[in-house]
Amino acid sequence: MKFSAFRILKEGLTGNRGWTPHWRSPDPKPAYDAIIIGGGGHGLSTAYYLAKNHGITNVAVLEKGWLGSGNIGRNTTIVRANYFLPGNSEFYSYSLKLWENLEQELNYNVMLSQRGILSLLHSDGQFDTAARRGNSMLIQGDDARLIRRDELREMVPFLDYDQSRFPIKGALFHPRGGTARHDAVAWGYARGADRRGVDLIQNCEVTGIDIENGKVTGVQTTRGAIKAPKVAIVVAGRSSQVAAMAGMRLPIESHVLQAFVTEGLKPIVDHVISFGMGHFYVSQSDKGGLVFGGDLDFYASYAQRGNLPTVEEVLRAGMTLMPALGKAKILRSWGGVMDMSPDGSPIIDKAETGGLFLNCGWCYGGFKAVPASGVATAHLMATGNHHDMAAKYRLDRFRTGYRLMDEEASGSQHNLH
Repeated sequence: MKFSAFRILKEGLTGNRGWTPHWRSPDPKPAYDAIIIGGGGHGLSTAYYLAKNHGITNVAVLEKGWLGSGNIGRNTTIVRANYFLPGNSEFYSYSLKLWENLEQELNYNVMLSQRGILSLLHSDGQFDTAARRGNSMLIQGDDARLIRRDELREMVPFLDYDQSRFPIKGALFHPRGGTARHDAVAWGYARGADRRGVDLIQNCEVTGIDIENGKVTGVQTTRGAIKAPKVAIVVAGRSSQVAAMAGMRLPIESHVLQAFVTEGLKPIVDHVISFGMGHFYVSQSDKGGLVFGGDLDFYASYAQRGNLPTVEEVLRAGMTLMPALGKAKILRSWGGVMDMSPDGSPIIDKAETGGLFLNCGWCYGGFKAVPASGVATAHLMATGNHHDMAAKYRLDRFRTGYRLMDEEASGSQHNLH
């Protein structure tokens, strides 16, 4: 089934009776060439690129719930490439380029809206830091521009520019950043992988990882044993739990990150706005709701829901930045389980166990990394070599300190994270 303007017109005129399911619901086979544990954005994109880029189609994606039931459907949908440090900068730049062609690639509308991202600045020191970041982005081939207060006020007049603690003096503008529809990204990759022969198996929880003579031989699931010489763990906030089945202890903490959406409003927020001093970010969806979030719930948890103190903190930051927010009614909130690495950067690597691969530690940045993460993980599984743009995301950096990155400025003392 291929989407096109003609097909949509035809179906609209014939009662929409010709549409078929986007993907199959197969029973698991006894064995595959590769198994991907996790049916979220990263797992589905890995399966898609294994089939498309490397011709490996005898692949199973195992999801304990339904496809897209994890973090891919529980985020604030932000897509950006405004990273500074080497290793991160080129990776997210590559991912943004993939985003820009994703709808043509998948023949599926992921609703990418490159409305631009404004990262607000509140001091001269922040301006200096933003200038360094912007220059790094330009060198990488991305876009960035420093905006002073008067121009910013014309772009977003509804902010409180003269608040006593954090007066707004300008912003770093990333025009190609924006948002995409999170569910559509999962559905598009699922559809693309299925069309290339990948089995997407839902309601199939992995309960054990089989290892013989230091090599993976398959997995145990609630739907029986499945053999495979290659297994990838791509389960976001559950990474530590699943890796423990293979006898691994990962440097990962799992925390809840909440997000919120208001009732539908007339267009007011044309960009994605990030208020760093209050750790608050907001955009407006196509339905008119203001989508916003803040900081983590700072206690370890696997729950897909948050607690009230953090709700109050996020709303307090939002009101400080944008007083008009107080007139909007919140419709709902949700929580994603973040797998937080000590240095704020992800892990895409081989484990010591032969045939076992890791994709985890995405912290706050998992959604925007979905395309590049899939390319890099598929490349590693297919060739045994790290993709150039993800070469620094190795697990051993936490032991050696080599290639250590610190995008989130949390330092190299992991026990203090």
